[in-house]
Amino acid sequence: MFKIFPGFHLLDAYHKERHARRNHPRHFLKKTIFASIVLLVTLLLWNAPSEVFGINNLTVVQQRIIAVFAFATLMWVLEVVPSWATSVAIIGILLLTTSDSGILFFQQESAGADAQPLGSLLDYKGIMATFADPVIMLFIGGFILAIAATKTGLDAQLARILLKPFGSKSENVLLGFILITGVFSMFVSNTATAAMMLTFLTPVFKQLPPEGKGRIALTLSIPLAANLGGMGTPIGTPPNAIALKYLNDPAGLNLNLGFGEWMSFMLPLVIVLLAISWFVLKTIFPFTQKTINIEIEGEMKKGFKTKVVIVTFIVTVLLWIFDKATGMNSYTVALIPFVVFALTGVISKDDLDEINWSVIWMVAGGFALGYALNKSGLADNAVESIPFGSFSPVIILILSGLVCYGLSNFISNSATAALLMPILTTVCVGMGDKLAPIGGTPTILIGVAIAASSAMVLPISTPPNALAFSTNLVEQKDMAKVGLIVGIISMVIGYATLYLLGTLGVL
Repeated sequence: MFKIFPGFHLLDAYHKERHARRNHPRHFLKKTIFASIVLLVTLLLWNAPSEVFGINNLTVVQQRIIAVFAFATLMWVLEVVPSWATSVAIIGILLLTTSDSGILFFQQESAGADAQPLGSLLDYKGIMATFADPVIMLFIGGFILAIAATKTGLDAQLARILLKPFGSKSENVLLGFILITGVFSMFVSNTATAAMMLTFLTPVFKQLPPEGKGRIALTLSIPLAANLGGMGTPIGTPPNAIALKYLNDPAGLNLNLGFGEWMSFMLPLVIVLLAISWFVLKTIFPFTQKTINIEIEGEMKKGFKTKVVIVTFIVTVLLWIFDKATGMNSYTVALIPFVVFALTGVISKDDLDEINWSVIWMVAGGFALGYALNKSGLADNAVESIPFGSFSPVIILILSGLVCYGLSNFISNSATAALLMPILTTVCVGMGDKLAPIGGTPTILIGVAIAASSAMVLPISTPPNALAFSTNLVEQKDMAKVGLIVGIISMVIGYATLYLLGTLGVL
C-alpha cells in the first residue's frame, strides 16, 4: 500500500535507511554474535533435563515449545532478523519438530523406562491455520480499505475537509492534525496514516519560521496521535486485534466481545488522551507564529469507483460498530470491502502487492506460538506449577502492563503482545474468580494492548515514531520527553479506566 499514497517517499527513505544499517559490517558482526547466543540458549533449553524447568509432567513436546518460545523472544528482542522472518521460523520449527506431520525422528518416543514422555503432537493443520485466523482477515480488510482510499484520493480529500473547521490559529491547526491522525489510525494502518499526514505538513512548514518550536510540535503530533488513535478500534493496531482474538476464541474465553463494544469504552479514552497530547505539545513546544493557512495537495478522483469506495467505507464502518445488531462479527465484515472492491475493479491484482504482508506474518507467528502453548498443555502445566492463585489480581494487572510497556519501547509491540497474550490468558484462566474484582481477563488483556500503544519513547518504539524522526525535524530527546510524558499519562488513565469499568462489571 505504501507505493500509492502521498507519504511513500518517507516510507521509502525509512526502509532504505534500515536496509543500509542492517548491511553495515559492524551490524553484521553484532547480529552474528546475537544469533550465536540465541542458538546456544535454544539448544540448552531443548536438551536440558526436564527437572530444571520446575514444571510438573513436562513432556518432550512441551520442552521443545519452551525452547521455541525462548528462541522467539530472543530473536524479537535482539532483532537478529526482521520480526516477520522470526515468525515464519516459529511456524516452520513447530511444524517440523512438534507436529504430527513433522520429521519422523521428532515423532518417536524415547527408549528406556525413565525416558521423558513424548506427549501429544500438535495438529499440523492447526499450526498452519494460524495464517488464516479470522484476525488475519480483519487486518486484510483494513489494508484493502486503505489501498482503495489512497487510490481514489479519498484520504487527502477527507483530510482537507476535516481540517477546515479548525481554522488558521496555529494551536487549533495542531489540534486538527492530532484529531484527524487519530481518527484515521482507528481504521487505517497507523504507519500509513503517519506517513500520509507527515507529507501534509510540508506546505504548513513553509509558513512557519525554521527557528520556532511549532514545527517540532506539529511533527511530533503525528506519531503521538497515530499511536494513541490506534487504541480506538480492534483493527487500529495489531495488539488490539491479538487481544480480541484471545478474548473471543471459541476454544478459550469465548467472550464474544464486539467491535462496537470495544469502541464504546476505548473511543472516549482515546479522545481524552488526544486532547492531553495537544495540551502537552503546545505547552512544551509553543508556537511563535499564531496563524497558519492550510493547503493540502491532491484531488479526489471522480467517477464510479470513488463512489463505490465512499459507500463501502461508510457501510463497513457502520457494520463494524453495530456488529451485535446485525449478527455479523468484525471478521466477516472485514471481507466485505475486499469482495466489493475486487468485483467492481476498484483494486487489481497488483494492488494486493501493497498489503503489508510482513505485519500479517508477524501476527501469524505469534498466533502459532500461542496455539502451541495451549494445545500442547504446556500453558496449563505451567500455571498449575506456579501458584498464581495466591497472587493479587492488581499485582498481575500492574506487572503485565509494565512488562509490556518496557518491552514495547524496544521491540515491535506486535511481537510483545504475541508473546504475552497467550501466557496471560492461561494465567487469568488459572486464577479464576480471583480476577473478578478487577473485571476478569478482559481487564488484563486490554490493558496489555493499551500498554503496547503507550510505548513511544524512542524512534525505534513504533514505525510512526521512526517516520517522524526520519524527517530530521525532531531530536531524539524531544521525542523521548513527550513520548514518556504522554505514555505514562496514557498508562495511568487507561488502566484506571479499565479498573473502574472492571469493578463496575462493564467489561
